[in-house]
Amino acid sequence: MKLIISSAELLKGILSVSKAIPAKSALPILENFLFVLKGTSLEITASDTELTLKTVLEADNAIEEGTIAVPAKHMTDLLKELPDQPLTISTVNDSSFECTWANGSSTLPYFPAEDYPETVTTDEDAVKVEFPAESLVEGIASTIYATSDDEIRPAMSGIFFDIEPETTTLVASDAHKLICYSAAGVKAQEKASFILHKRPAAVLRSIIGKNTENVEITFDAKNAVFTFDRTTVVCRLIIGKYPKYRDVIPQNNSNVLRIDRTMFLNTVKRVSVCANKASNHIRFDLKSNSLMISAQDLGFSIAAYENVPCQYDGEELSIGFKSTFIIEILSNMTCSNIVMKFADSKRAALIVPAEDEAESEKICGIIMPIMI
Repeated sequence: MKLIISSAELLKGILSVSKAIPAKSALPILENFLFVLKGTSLEITASDTELTLKTVLEADNAIEEGTIAVPAKHMTDLLKELPDQPLTISTVNDSSFECTWANGSSTLPYFPAEDYPETVTTDEDAVKVEFPAESLVEGIASTIYATSDDEIRPAMSGIFFDIEPETTTLVASDAHKLICYSAAGVKAQEKASFILHKRPAAVLRSIIGKNTENVEITFDAKNAVFTFDRTTVVCRLIIGKYPKYRDVIPQNNSNVLRIDRTMFLNTVKRVSVCANKASNHIRFDLKSNSLMISAQDLGFSIAAYENVPCQYDGEELSIGFKSTFIIEILSNMTCSNIVMKFADSKRAALIVPAEDEAESEKICGIIMPIMI
């Protein structure tokens, strides 16, 4: 293999796939990037077998095609210290290659490409969906924090993609809170679904660029492939049945609170300082156009309350919540005002952005109350 490429472009490429390099692996070969040079295209692959990232760069000059596995840490550390300039990469024998720049060079080992695991792919019956990149990033950001860490229920540790011809919904839940995001502009010919683990979801969120228009998703029962720009993400899906989330979304909560989101969030943060650290319990006391938020920790004889300006239409109601859940939901919404709907003190409350209330609710959150 021999090629000339911009050191800055190469660094950008390997950083975009490096998130798949495992910290420790039973397979030492996975601590390497796989370089495949065909024509002037350099394909770089990183994998931990569960998640595989690929990107394609254009070389300034390709002199000899080839395939090698190069040490990820050494290559990354070297490129980070180089200013942008043409870099020549060439194999010198059966086990080492040389990186040459204007005033110096470095010799590093490489390993046989044959030892690198083959990338899994989807089968012939795989479903294809075109997803607007902005909606995908926003959908992941709006839901990923609500996924569960419960190993007993692996399906809950991912984001559920519920795909229908007219609408696609991303769902995440940890059984205490549930978040739904309705994505617009998704092209699907038939009903389908899959569960994406939170780790590849977080990677996708971080590497999809602002200028990316669409992401093509191909998936079967076991794997999903995300393709955009010159990047490919291949990951194993969570196998399992997702709970019937639509059944728990409240439809007739008649007690309605309208409030400024930022003010509401900051008040909850202030009052929760005095909540019991083990339970994080806070209390809402709702009356006509009045909301009092309070918390106390009897063990330390501390308490706090604050009256918050709001618009409330409904019966007088006292209801308790875990403050950390309220803070998470409000922090991950970007709207100016929110609407919170209650049935009573024992049933789930619904939170939606006020701007979307009249529509098909782009984002909605459901949170379970606690005993007060």
